[in-house]
Amino acid sequence: MTSTPRRARLALPAATAALALSGAVLAAAPAQASDTTPVPPRPTVTEQPAAASQAELLERVKGSGAAAKGDTAGAPAQPKPTPSAEAPSTTVDPKIIGGKDATISEAPWMVQLHYRDRKGTETTEDDEGYFCGGTLVAPAKVLTAAHCVYGLDWAKNGAVVAGTAKLPEDGDLHGGRVAGVWRQWVNPTYRPSSISGGDLAVLTLTEALPYKTLQPTSSSDTVSYANGTPATVYGWGRTSSTSEDISPTLKKATVPMRSDAACTSYWGSDFVAGQMACAGNPASGQDAGTVSPCNGDSGGPLVVNGRIAGVVSWGVNDCVASGAYAVYAKTRTYAGDINARVDDTDLDFDGLADLFARTPGGTAYEYYSFGNRAPYLGDRLELGDWGGVNLVRQADLDRDFYQDYLFRTTDGVLYTFAFNGSDRYEEIRVGGGWNAMKDLRVPGDLSGDALPDLVAKDKYGVLWLYPGKGNGLFGTRARIGGGWSAYTITGKGDYNRDGKSDLLARDGSGVLWLYPGTGKAAPAFGTRGKVGGGWSAYNALATAGDLTGDGRTDLLARDTSGVLWLYKGTGKTGSATFQARTRVGGGWGAFNLFG
Repeated sequence: MTSTPRRARLALPAATAALALSGAVLAAAPAQASDTTPVPPRPTVTEQPAAASQAELLERVKGSGAAAKGDTAGAPAQPKPTPSAEAPSTTVDPKIIGGKDATISEAPWMVQLHYRDRKGTETTEDDEGYFCGGTLVAPAKVLTAAHCVYGLDWAKNGAVVAGTAKLPEDGDLHGGRVAGVWRQWVNPTYRPSSISGGDLAVLTLTEALPYKTLQPTSSSDTVSYANGTPATVYGWGRTSSTSEDISPTLKKATVPMRSDAACTSYWGSDFVAGQMACAGNPASGQDAGTVSPCNGDSGGPLVVNGRIAGVVSWGVNDCVASGAYAVYAKTRTYAGDINARVDDTDLDFDGLADLFARTPGGTAYEYYSFGNRAPYLGDRLELGDWGGVNLVRQADLDRDFYQDYLFRTTDGVLYTFAFNGSDRYEEIRVGGGWNAMKDLRVPGDLSGDALPDLVAKDKYGVLWLYPGKGNGLFGTRARIGGGWSAYTITGKGDYNRDGKSDLLARDGSGVLWLYPGTGKAAPAFGTRGKVGGGWSAYNALATAGDLTGDGRTDLLARDTSGVLWLYKGTGKTGSATFQARTRVGGGWGAFNLFG
């Protein structure tokens, strides 16, 4: 499915606005005070997103729509219609015909992607513009098609409109709001010459949006792809094969899922089973009798059983050729890749997981990742006195892409320290009595609602799951199971790349185990797999997520001599969960608390 090209009008100069989170350090209150608790210093953001002004974003939206009518549909990374050695053999067009109106209340997660590049010239003749659909999968994350993003600079030229079923008109967003793009990720296996390899991309926005999100289906989902299963596709694309105009209002269409064999029978080798999903009835050859997504619907969701089973990817030119099926990127296959990019928050906004460390004297530091190059951790920022706490964990508890701190004070009170969405971090009191817990971890979303959860081990060896509420607080706990007294729990993220968060645990004999998440609260974990023995050599295990930036969750371990080691995740299970360890450096015995 192609996105719709649009020529832009003269734009206003881009204006940037940095969000200042740094400021005066808050002094820690005395730990022995009866009515006060220590407050950590405000985290300092070292790399802040430079956002375009609202005026510039609106100008991009207006410019992208200025010449939408009458343009020939095309996408930035679509294959040429003429067959070649690299392009599909069939006339492929990445793109609701036969649909009906949809309200934003029934699809609050739908967003519009507007792109306009003036090419640095005063003339509009060489301007480049595109329109695609997308799905809000987290408050600041949009899932869309790779061919809508590949080769483009969305941070510089893009805008995302959410909260409305109507396309903007002369700056009127019809009750919606516009946000900029901060960072983009294109599936690295995607091949633009053939739209194969997983036509998926994730945009990170410059702000969290207050709308309901919709989640991709899990890697274990087979039911959603069964032949005949009802699915719904959404978008603002063309509603007729005879007009280039996209729809001014959101449309939806119900189509049946089809077997891989159905698409293969029409598309041949262009359809790649496993990477792509097939849906719809064969097109009739004309608008009448055809129900299909079309140009401008690219990047939108194919929804089955309340989850995203596919992303609108490609089909035939004009969308109605007799016998043709629409093709979607199969989200089940790429659940691990998508999840890694949705839960990729960090401390300095570079997409890499970072480390919190504190000395026995109470001085705390943030150590920032260098990515996949030695020594992996280097530049650090002193945070001040964190002496009044005995546990610190990192997690984006509200999915606003600002990393939060979960900390426990010495008197057993648990707090979340989270960005307020405007100008500062604020303390949220979770509750007291948490010294009864021997350890706390925030491994990610275990219950399947896309919100990070808390796992706690009590003094009796019982493991509990506290579901995250998405606001720094947690819901009613559920018992995972007993017998955990001999285990040291750790882990943050999806180690086996199945799109579900997992837990690591070291037993009393030094064996490390991987407990794979099930994506639901009960049972929270599947059958454990043995990672390997010899882990008693380490007196601290630290997990912040993907340290190297390859989309695979890593593990840090400190030995008794104070040397810190990096175990790079592989995305596999068992003894192959991690690569051979790599030395980060010595001197890490100076710290008594990691988060």
